[in-house]
Amino acid sequence: MSQPADQQPCAVVTGGARNIGQAIALRLQQDGYRVVVVDIVEPEAPSLQADAYQVELADAEATRRVMAEIAEQYAVTRLVNNVGIVAPALIEEAQLEDFDKLMHLNVRSALICTQALLPSMKASGMGRIVLNTSRVVLGKEARTIYSATKGALQSMARTWALELAEHNITVNCVAPGPIATSAFWQNNPPDSERARRIVENIPLKRMGQPEDVAQAVSFYCDERSGFITGQTLFVCGGVTVG
Repeated sequence: MSQPADQQPCAVVTGGARNIGQAIALRLQQDGYRVVVVDIVEPEAPSLQADAYQVELADAEATRRVMAEIAEQYAVTRLVNNVGIVAPALIEEAQLEDFDKLMHLNVRSALICTQALLPSMKASGMGRIVLNTSRVVLGKEARTIYSATKGALQSMARTWALELAEHNITVNCVAPGPIATSAFWQNNPPDSERARRIVENIPLKRMGQPEDVAQAVSFYCDERSGFITGQTLFVCGGVTVG
């Protein structure tokens, strides 16, 4: 089922209802895509609500059902595996329950969603898959489990890039550094000494915004970015340099 030339291209964004995911979804709408948001809550932005699906992405069977419905209804050529949660804890305090929860949501959902949408991409003769990872893959205190999930995503992306290249499907990662989201401020209150130190240690001397991450995702999703695959772009204000 090849996609008609005049049909609006379709993108799926997991975790697209809030924060970075919302910024990505809105940017892709601006870029001309019909955007399907898959999240546990309804999108805040009115323009994203019509094509939204609510599902607990940590639930494998529920995710499979929703993704099968999306694959049946839309000719999807872009997938942004964005959903993810953090469970900050030092190694002595890391909980196995959190390990299972984060692996299921952050990693397993990406595998399920990608498998479900690959037939549509192959039929269309092209595809763009982007995984939202994190600067923590380079190391960060109190992120044992979270960094493990994001490192797993980057490893999977490199493997997928090799397997899917012959189908003109690229697979890349965006790895944000300090981004001003509700989750960040919850873990680092704006008036705290910790938050002040974080900003001071960013070479650009400002927090990143969700739109900064969306800009990188937009680049990877562009049809003209077809010779870039298996890569990770750090959106970090220079934190990863040196």
